[in-house]
Amino acid sequence: MSFPLYRRPGAVVFLDDDLDYLEMLARVMPEQWFVQLMMRPAACIDHLLQENPVRELDLWRQQEIINRWRDGTALIPQILKYWRDDGVSRFNLTQVCVMDYSMPAMNGLEVLDALTSWPGSRILLTGRADEQLAVSAFNSGAIQQFIPKQSADIRQRLTDAIASLLCKANLRYDQTWRASFTPEQTLLLDNPLVDAELEKLVAKQAWVEHVVIGSPFGIVALDSTARAVWLQLEPADRLPELAEMAASQACGAATVEQVRSGQKLIDLELQLALGSNQKARPRQAFILGDGASPLYAALFDIHDKFCPLATDSYQKFLIRKGSRHLQD
Repeated sequence: MSFPLYRRPGAVVFLDDDLDYLEMLARVMPEQWFVQLMMRPAACIDHLLQENPVRELDLWRQQEIINRWRDGTALIPQILKYWRDDGVSRFNLTQVCVMDYSMPAMNGLEVLDALTSWPGSRILLTGRADEQLAVSAFNSGAIQQFIPKQSADIRQRLTDAIASLLCKANLRYDQTWRASFTPEQTLLLDNPLVDAELEKLVAKQAWVEHVVIGSPFGIVALDSTARAVWLQLEPADRLPELAEMAASQACGAATVEQVRSGQKLIDLELQLALGSNQKARPRQAFILGDGASPLYAALFDIHDKFCPLATDSYQKFLIRKGSRHLQD
């Protein structure tokens, strides 16, 4: 599947010896991105390599969530606690580095050689004389994109390239969360139509961070204000069981039949995971994918008391970072 099982915001670093060019990029990049500007290659390399142990610790914390789940601890409250405990630290980690090839102290390929252990995505800005070198770097996997620096449409090309890389699935995170899936759930999510509709839903709901889990099956997501929601996912063959759950919750005969037919879902598993004494809620369902193997979905809000602090939202994080200025 191309839809990431875990996605969150991260920094975009620009490295260039031309301050005017950096400031131009800072002005035209989307406001919802955390952008850092650097002129010195050595400082940029140090900055990115210092993130490696922080990133490894973050991966370990997520793996520990899965390990505790295997021992019987519910996933959803662990994910919400992970977000609360982390605050905004994870947003500082760089996801994409855009570097100029032609710099006096070190050229872009020399910077790339120093960053072989850094796992983020790389874009190289080139002059006309550098393009063959960039092609070789791309073919070797040293960079994910290269863009001629003087392109007339540089803003759009660069924005599109960065946006694509920011949305790209991280294989290590995906491997961690895929461990919670059944084979049947994996097949459902491998449907390209489901992938595409999930991406549309993320954009419509303005989620900035999400985790896809298999127990229960669904997506825990945050918007930019740190409001958490649960997207419940149910395959058609599970609707009779869910209808029985609705009946056990005294939801009423009409609601039970609506659940059985896929018109509504109830969030009993969410409430049980959170340890809430709130009665299971019915919500209108919609279908992801095609009619041959429908995947039923419904959105449920998560009470503020379980959510990360509003002061630790991505929106507040960007405000605290202030205007985009040179880092070194």
